[in-house]
Amino acid sequence: MYWAPPEALHETTVQLRPVRAPRRPARTLAAAACLVLGLGLAGGAAAGAWVLQDSEGIPGRTAYTEAATLWHSTPVDTLFPRVLDGDGAGPGGADRVWTRVAVAPDAPCATALQPRLAAALAPAGCLRVLRATYTDATSSSVTTVGMVFMGTDAAGMTALHARFTDGGLDKSPDLIPPALAAPGTVAARFGDAQRASWYVNVLTEVPVVVYGVSGFADGRAVPRPQPAQQAMAKGQTTAPAQAGLGHEARGVADRVEQGLRAAVTRATEAPARKEDR
Repeated sequence: MYWAPPEALHETTVQLRPVRAPRRPARTLAAAACLVLGLGLAGGAAAGAWVLQDSEGIPGRTAYTEAATLWHSTPVDTLFPRVLDGDGAGPGGADRVWTRVAVAPDAPCATALQPRLAAALAPAGCLRVLRATYTDATSSSVTTVGMVFMGTDAAGMTALHARFTDGGLDKSPDLIPPALAAPGTVAARFGDAQRASWYVNVLTEVPVVVYGVSGFADGRAVPRPQPAQQAMAKGQTTAPAQAGLGHEARGVADRVEQGLRAAVTRATEAPARKEDR
């Protein structure tokens, strides 16, 4: 998405009519005084209006106004750092480190997401999807993380959050986010059949949905993927749980979400841009 440059101010000229006949000095002085007074009042009113417009006409900069441009104005290394530190993010509080192996170009929701997931997000105005894939330090697991930028307000995101969290859509196998394979990397065989665990978080203070989906790097298929919340629970004996893939999906998504929140905070606290004035 590209923003058009601010319009340039157009020059205006005012032509004064020539005086047809000389006037008496008293009348001339009186007319001049009235003219100066009138111009002063008009100028003062115009200046006052400009001041009010400059101080009150600038829309408030919030997470919702700034997030709309972050997906195309923020460096990729800011949104998807090359290395993510996952202190205490593994099973039993073990530390994790993830390295980025691929980043996909931004894409429309209809092409980047599964049809059912895209349809579930559509009521909130799904705008654009950013994706990247990471691998752990042992290169035994891979995780795709995504950020879906939405075109709605706080009420819309709150309603979407309720649908996913309270309604259980975040744990529905029909709405598992897609994997992002990366040819020539450890994630070359990471496809939809290899998805083992996933995590979806609908934010409410920022119009973004963050997700993570993990799998085995060796390309093995997982017939029964498990939501991260279940895979991270104690006593689980499933393959995703035993391999810590729930922790991988949740941990990578959490770190990317933290970076997003920091980027939004910097944007809202930055001095007003020239085009905002």
